[in-house]
Order: sequence, then structure tokens, then C-alpha cells
Amino acid sequence: MVLERFYNYLQYEKRYSKHTLIAYKTDLQQYSQHLTSLETDILQANHHFIRAWMVSLMDDEMDSRSVNRKLSALRSLYKFLLKESLIEENPIIKITAPKVAKKLPTFINEDKIAQLLDADFFEGSFAGNRDKLVIEMLFGTGIRLSELIGLKVKDYLPKEKTIKVLGKRNKERIIPIHLSLSNLLDQYLALKAEQVFSGNNETLIVTNTGSAVYSKFIYRLVQKYLTYVSTQSKRSPHVLRHSFATALLNKGADINAIKDLLGHSNLAATQVYTHNSIERLKSIYKQAHPKA
Repeated sequence: MVLERFYNYLQYEKRYSKHTLIAYKTDLQQYSQHLTSLETDILQANHHFIRAWMVSLMDDEMDSRSVNRKLSALRSLYKFLLKESLIEENPIIKITAPKVAKKLPTFINEDKIAQLLDADFFEGSFAGNRDKLVIEMLFGTGIRLSELIGLKVKDYLPKEKTIKVLGKRNKERIIPIHLSLSNLLDQYLALKAEQVFSGNNETLIVTNTGSAVYSKFIYRLVQKYLTYVSTQSKRSPHVLRHSFATALLNKGADINAIKDLLGHSNLAATQVYTHNSIERLKSIYKQAHPKA
């Protein structure tokens, strides 16, 4: 089947992450169902069918960002089909993507996160230490949720005070960690060794029963603790990644260094954080300048 060939290509040749593959499969299955309802298929569809799908999505009040994500999946698919000589021309080149309003990354002020980590919100148990470590790791390193879940004990290098992260498309990067995070990791690993877990000694972050953590587990954990210091509606692990990047920029860190720490493949993805810094400068200017 055409889609299965494409999924195998993404997984084994392009080495896309599990989460990206799930997103592609969801979008392309919706597209395939749309074509079936119009009595055609992926190989036969032209730009009129794609445009009709796009219009139907927008009629259902789907936002432009989500529509563009689905179109991105189609671009990858038809590029693959053209390369494999399964189609003669690419129908999506005639499609203009809807404009997306620029959206600044949501972040939490570093003072609030420091307040959270310094206060007595975390118990002294294994679970409490693990929860604190998760918050500290996400904010202290800026790693993605999937990268945190994938960390192994061996990826922590205590002498070098670094962690080795396997990012998107299996790209490795080394991230330095500060002393308090290193101490917290040492303390957590000592407590983890004391637990009576059957197997699974390689995974760094585990549940109360010793199983590898999963996305919803980390989401619930982060939302629970960020509620103590923030009233904003968005309180996800990715908010802590945004907070990490914004805090570094506000402290004058070089944007290229931040790019490498975040594991971005190009600078454009990192530059979105400069807008937050500009907004902060405007706020300071308005408060401090006599004529502002």
C-alpha cells in the first residue's frame, strides 16, 4: 500500500520520531478518507481535491496552523511519490497555504520557576525527588518531552556534568547541566537504586513502580506543579522548554548557542524566542523611561 511504503520511508530512512509518525499517519488517514468519499485515491487526486479538503477543514473552523501542518504532511507524501515515480507531477505545488498569525511562545518567568523549585512543594520520597527532577530537567536543559522520556541512566555523565540527548532524527547532542541539577540527579539515582524495582535499570526517569514514564504521565506531573506558581492556561512540558530559551536570551546568551542547546536544525526556529525578549525590553522601557 502506498501509505505504508511512505511510513516505512519516514521511519527507517528519514528516522522521524514516534510522535511525528503518529501525527503524519493521523493527517494522511483523514486525507485518504476525504478522497475515498470523493471516489478517488492518493495517486489520482489533483490539486482540486487537495484544495477541497483544505476548504472543508477551514469550514470546520480548524485553525490555519493545523491546516498547514496537514499540508506539510501532504508535501512530504507527494514528494516521496514523485521520487518513487508513482505519480508524474506533484499536485500540491499549486496549493497556497493559509497565512498563520505569528504566535509568541508561552513561557513562565524564571523567578516563578525558581520559587517552585526552592519551596516545599516536593516530598522527600522517591516520587517527590523524581517530580522535582523532571521540572528541573525540563527547565534546566530545555529538552523536549520525547527526549526526556528517552533518557537512559548512562546518558548522565556526572564527572563532566553533562547529559547526552538523542533528539529528532536521531541527532545526538551534549547539554551541560548546572551543579544543583547534577546534585539532584545524584540524589535521585541513589533513591532509585534503593527501590525494589524488577528490571528496567537503564531508563532514567521511571514511575513509582519502576516502569518507563510516558507522555501523559509527564504532562500531568508538569501541570500539577506549575499550577502552584502560574495561573496561565498553558502549563505543558513544552512551556518549560520555552521558558529555558527565553531565560537564556534575557540573560544575554548567544542565539546560536541556544539553537545548539535546543537541538534546532536551523536558526529560524530559535529566533522566535527573540520576540519574547523584545517584549520584555519594551516593558522595561515603558516602566523606566520618563517619556514612555
